[in-house]
Amino acid sequence: MGSARIGPTPNPNALKVTVDRVLVEKPMTFSSPGGHPLADALLAIPGVVSVFMLKNYATITKSPEADWDAIEPGIEEAFR
Repeated sequence: MGSARIGPTPNPNALKVTVDRVLVEKPMTFSSPGGHPLADALLAIPGVVSVFMLKNYATITKSPEADWDAIEPGIEEAFR
């Protein structure tokens, strides 16, 4: 996955992805497509309900019933 690192957050329904580049300059939250190409790719993954981005990281939130094992490959692909 290159330089992207996936890690846990205190919320079991959210993961933090840190990268070595700036994603956005100011905090941005997306819950529907059309705002940012990376957020659109992440929101297209079944189970992902929102994406928060700031500087060099994104926090991806899933629905409580979704399974991270099914979502993580899509996250990795979106960050490639």
